Amino acid sequence: MKKYLLLLTGFSLFAYGISVAQEISYVDRKKWPEQDEKAKFYTISGERHGQSFFKKHQFPEVQYEAGEKLTFDIYHTPDVMYHWYRLWAEKYPDITELYEVAKSFEGRPILQMTITNKKTGKHTDKPAAYFEGGRHGGEVTASEAVFWLSNHLLENYGKDPKITQLIDTKTIYVRPQNNPDGTNMYLFSEQRNRSTVRPYDVDGDGLYDEDPEEDLNGDGVIHMMRKKAVTDEEKETANFIIDPKDPKGRLMKRVLDGKGDYLMYSEGIDNDGDGKYNEDGIGGLDLHRNYPENWRPENRGDATGRGYTQFGAGEYPLSEIETRSTVLWLLSHPNISVVNSLDTRVPMHLRPPSTSSSEESMFLKDRLIYEYYDSLGMTITGYPWAGDVYETYSTRGKVNRLTGDPLKPNPLFGHGPDFGYFYYGAVWYGDELWNNGAMKDYDGDGVYDDYDAIRWDDEENQSRGFKAWEKFDHPQLGEVEIGGFHPKFFSQNGPPWQLEGWIRKQSLFNLAMAMDLPQIEIKDVKVIKAGNEHVVTVTWINSGNLPVALEQAKRVKIVKEDRLMLEFDKDLTKGHENAIVQITSPDLYDKTIFAGYTESGETKEAIFRVKVNQKDPVKATLKLLSTRGGYVEREITLK
Repeated sequence: MKKYLLLLTGFSLFAYGISVAQEISYVDRKKWPEQDEKAKFYTISGERHGQSFFKKHQFPEVQYEAGEKLTFDIYHTPDVMYHWYRLWAEKYPDITELYEVAKSFEGRPILQMTITNKKTGKHTDKPAAYFEGGRHGGEVTASEAVFWLSNHLLENYGKDPKITQLIDTKTIYVRPQNNPDGTNMYLFSEQRNRSTVRPYDVDGDGLYDEDPEEDLNGDGVIHMMRKKAVTDEEKETANFIIDPKDPKGRLMKRVLDGKGDYLMYSEGIDNDGDGKYNEDGIGGLDLHRNYPENWRPENRGDATGRGYTQFGAGEYPLSEIETRSTVLWLLSHPNISVVNSLDTRVPMHLRPPSTSSSEESMFLKDRLIYEYYDSLGMTITGYPWAGDVYETYSTRGKVNRLTGDPLKPNPLFGHGPDFGYFYYGAVWYGDELWNNGAMKDYDGDGVYDDYDAIRWDDEENQSRGFKAWEKFDHPQLGEVEIGGFHPKFFSQNGPPWQLEGWIRKQSLFNLAMAMDLPQIEIKDVKVIKAGNEHVVTVTWINSGNLPVALEQAKRVKIVKEDRLMLEFDKDLTKGHENAIVQITSPDLYDKTIFAGYTESGETKEAIFRVKVNQKDPVKATLKLLSTRGGYVEREITLK
């Protein structure tokens, strides 16, 4: 196996155009804390002011060792996923390539797989789609969706005609774990975080990660704490009441400060003594605010105090290797037309723009394409929402549940969908899976909320998603109760028995977009001889359902025009006007025919005129080049 991996690495250096610093063997060179069975604590890299080690914990919802059979009724660790990708690379060598695109902040390999039929051409010569999961370490459902799609494609190649045709003619790039540091911490300890585990000063007190959550009751899960307001000071800020909808008194409802009976905290203590609980845990940067398009500085990075800022943005655009590796891969592979970089936990097909309305900032033709996929996605998945980040996502709840004020559009900066459309000119979604367990509107109030979730949990999930409140003597707060929804496998990700239904539907939407990729095909080549001149007429079509370039892609020049070239042996064309073969049309020095951008279903035609100053036939190579529509060659003979 080791020899195979090293050979694979060498291939990747040339085939994928990634720097030597990135493209190295993905054989692990050290034992990570999740792999050390003797270690009782999970240790996290980086210098911080709080603790960096936490008691190891394994969740029954997670598979920690690969089995003989792959199933999707349980979550999988990154190592288990990588186990299967390595097996697939061996089992399907003609249609897969597995390689390392980068190392994470802590140094773990970030693996990616290319899926295409190698016998029908290079992956870069074909239209392509890219699917990614795991950017947010705790949103493990997203990684499972990419994992499921990979398995579905490979198992059905040669069986399903449509999937076989897809892999024969297109390229699918899959990256299931773009942040293995955060995911491993999430699955092997009680800790949670947004993205990378890089130490980060969330609260601006000059200390890094000094106040993480603590598992006070030792059950391996960070639940919520509720404390009855007793003192006058507590009553002034109390902003929760027991929700009267739930007769068991389990649900808490947010109210205005001073109108509540309870204070709510995540489980833990105030480590830095600032009166806040667990406000500065491990990490804090958000890889989904680190993209270069419409990036804004951190909350404390605006010198005026009057501009827009973005929490979790990072020190500068693409400051994090996990995001940077994605962007550099895409920019070096402009054949990609469709992207979905998945998250949880709002069931929504989420797309650009993130800082303005669709009508205001998108080309009409592009917006109509996106709106078509919005509709298609909702049909396939049943998600209640689809649309842009700025308006649809921000206002999907219509009103602020606390104040009653109408919700307004709200920008997100440094967001992936904005990079994907405005910078990269692609159809780019950042879909969100799962719904916090709120499967239906039980009380008919038009809102899917915690009441709906707990009803479903009671009726369909055997009440496993909610921990009943238990009294606990807190060292700082006094008497509290610990309980609430399971934050990892009910709120942020669903119970395992729900997993495959969600990831399957999401993957079928991703697959539907991949099936629509543009495809340049030569329909006909006619050669008519008149004396010593040959007229070569070439007809081609874009048989895909997407154009070879969105209007935005044309504007930012991420995609070149489609172009046609006719190449002869160099010995035949040297000598200028005395050459044996002369291309007389085009009559410019550059004999390339630039043909604009081929729309979906459009047929185009181009003509070369060639003078042949000998009686013997000559051969030529006809080349049709399209950045996102593919590359086609055909040999022709001029007699």
